[in-house]
Amino acid sequence: MSNLEKLLRAGEFAVTAELGPPKSADRGVIEEKAEILKGFADAINITDCQTAVVRLSSIASAAILTSLGLEPIAQMTCRDRNRIALQSDILGAWALGIKNILLLTGDHPKFGNHPEAKGVFDLDSIQLIQMVKQMKEEKKFLNGEEMKVEPKFFIGAVENPFAGSLALRAGRLAKKVAAGAEFLQTQIVYNLEKFSRWMELVREQGLDEKIFILAGVAPIKSVGMAKYMQKKVPGMDVPEEIISRMEKTTDAKAEGIQICIDIIKALKEIKGVKGVHIMAIEWEEAVPEIVRGAGLYPRPSMGEN
Repeated sequence: MSNLEKLLRAGEFAVTAELGPPKSADRGVIEEKAEILKGFADAINITDCQTAVVRLSSIASAAILTSLGLEPIAQMTCRDRNRIALQSDILGAWALGIKNILLLTGDHPKFGNHPEAKGVFDLDSIQLIQMVKQMKEEKKFLNGEEMKVEPKFFIGAVENPFAGSLALRAGRLAKKVAAGAEFLQTQIVYNLEKFSRWMELVREQGLDEKIFILAGVAPIKSVGMAKYMQKKVPGMDVPEEIISRMEKTTDAKAEGIQICIDIIKALKEIKGVKGVHIMAIEWEEAVPEIVRGAGLYPRPSMGEN
């Protein structure tokens, strides 16, 4: 098992962070960001060409993290690969020592820097989860052919409680659990009241006992950023209370970090939340302060993987 899986199964409150690879072949960027995050997260997400922008490979970046002694969570999207390439990369990632994988559909190419690119979407995220589970538990490829050495990933998924009805999103989580997801990272939580209602529906279905839920959090750099997320980012729910706090402060970055800390402390009290996922891409320097401020440092260790 990965260190992340061991921690969660031992009942520890987990902390994961996010690292965006560079738009170049410069591994030094990965190394610099990793040094900032080291010791403050149990595992680190490596995004897979987030927002459909070409970046250093998520699997290659995860392998770099592994070589540095950190534990990666390799993201894999359905956008850029058919089922042949997906299965090939899954085998390759495991062979490189990567133990956690996060499976998602991916942003459409029209939102990225190659809008003319053809999206593949051979599988959707639920089908991808099912495929990895089959490879892991049955030692079979999607076509039923058997393999000698199977990838034994800790399988992750994502969900957004704020997109559409709460019942619909809880239902989608149930499908991902049935497909084989073992841990979940959510969209950024700013609306605690709405997230709490979603968690009630999750608990009613017993899903909190079947999957480890890590609530997404993120620091806010400015009131402009807060307003942009509130008005322009689909599926994001930023209450007026957050906007007001950012408008009143004289130190926007410090207040943004404090809001993140306050949200984490509130999330820790919600039954079924087993950890947090801190999304501070291009502001990794904020992560140590957030983890310390939320009383989550030092991080526990389960020994050698």
